[in-house]
Amino acid sequence: MGALVGLGVGVGLLLVWSAFFVPVRPRPAASAEGGRAARLLQRAGLGEVSPTGFLVLCVVCGVVAGFVVQVISRTPPVAVAFGVIGGYLPVAVVAGRARRRQREFAEVWPEAVDNLASAVRAGLSLPEALAALGVRGPEPLRPSFDAFGLDYQVTGRFGESLDRLKERLADPVGDRVVEGLRVAREVGGGDLGRLLRNLSGYLREDARTRGELESRQAWTVNGARLAVAAPWLVLLFMSFQTEVIRRYASPGGALVLAVGAGLCLVAYRLMVHIGRLPVERRILR
Repeated sequence: MGALVGLGVGVGLLLVWSAFFVPVRPRPAASAEGGRAARLLQRAGLGEVSPTGFLVLCVVCGVVAGFVVQVISRTPPVAVAFGVIGGYLPVAVVAGRARRRQREFAEVWPEAVDNLASAVRAGLSLPEALAALGVRGPEPLRPSFDAFGLDYQVTGRFGESLDRLKERLADPVGDRVVEGLRVAREVGGGDLGRLLRNLSGYLREDARTRGELESRQAWTVNGARLAVAAPWLVLLFMSFQTEVIRRYASPGGALVLAVGAGLCLVAYRLMVHIGRLPVERRILR
């Protein structure tokens, strides 16, 4: 009997020791490509899509584009070039969706903050006011705030629900709004209404200024895209002329394609960098 009691005490002490002193193995860090793809998908509102599936889609698009061009032109260097372009196409589409989504959010955030201030002034609590944006808020923001209301209703944890709201929004302005609300919730006091009014005015002025600058520099970006796409469109049309396109099957032709692709990439990145506006980063993730 004494041995059994001693064994039980020993096992109990071992479990207590393991709970407090055994180091927890850190999770393996995600690869740079996976992390970048995941952030891009989140900014585009496609957080439910796995980065692995997105990368597989890019590979499939590249293989299909290269195979089709190879069948048409029967020139491997040209097929490889268009395969790379086809593989980048999903990235370009998702990146464009992310930019449009961020612009939409920047336009509607002042209205959302005004609605939030009105709800708080009417006597609603802060979680109730946030959940109400899922019904009466701006259309682009409704799904995220509707999910916030469901999270808070299920868990009752305001901080965790705000963290998940930030993940769904994946927006720099949304990060500032959420963190401001978190601080106001924790500190308390009667300054929440004034904070929301000041934030609304700042966001409205920032959106107006950025919109004017983007409209002025749009021609630079569009010109860069047209200048890069034009030679490859010509090459695609030349693929239907077998006698002409076969000249790129030689080592000299492949070198011309490689040099041309490198020059197009450098020129496009340089022009976009010159005409790029400062991009607000998510520093409060």
